[in-house]
Amino acid sequence: MTKILLLPLLAGLAGAALAAPATYQIDPAHTFPSFEADHFGGLSVWRGRFDHTSGTIVLDADAKSGSVEVSVDTATVDFGNPKLNEHVKSAEMFDVAQYPTATYKGTLANFKDGAPTEAHGQFTLHGVTHPLDLTIRSFKCIVNPMSKKQVCGADVTGVLNRADYGISYGEKLGFKMDVKLLIQVEAIRAE
Repeated sequence: MTKILLLPLLAGLAGAALAAPATYQIDPAHTFPSFEADHFGGLSVWRGRFDHTSGTIVLDADAKSGSVEVSVDTATVDFGNPKLNEHVKSAEMFDVAQYPTATYKGTLANFKDGAPTEAHGQFTLHGVTHPLDLTIRSFKCIVNPMSKKQVCGADVTGVLNRADYGISYGEKLGFKMDVKLLIQVEAIRAE
């Protein structure tokens, strides 16, 4: 009789454990924040990316909540042009010697069908922090058929004004200061 009474209790506890928030570690092999920046006031658009990113995403789809903390190694910026890469790393722009990382800390929001469609947070670049809202264009979690681990992935966009972060190189030459962010991210559920 005791076993019969314990089964519903244990089933309820197991269900509560499954509904708890899940933590995911950003997969650096499948996460590359990229961006588009103006060159000479519309002459062309330069595209670059960062090759090393780390961080954590916490997701509670049932509660429609979550958080994200990301760190980007600014020294891994890559435009596909070594000379430009070195200039962007210099004190005239990112100043990676003094500011080796950019960070984003925020909350996941506006859930639809169990998936967040926005992130609201604080972005720190070049030692300066400002609010930054991001749009999550797609978000999906699956069991990866190769690794057999649960993963979540997203396609994220946003816009920032780099002069707000103290990076105004080129403004006097007519460069537009808005930078479009295009972020692909995948994260693996922590065991």
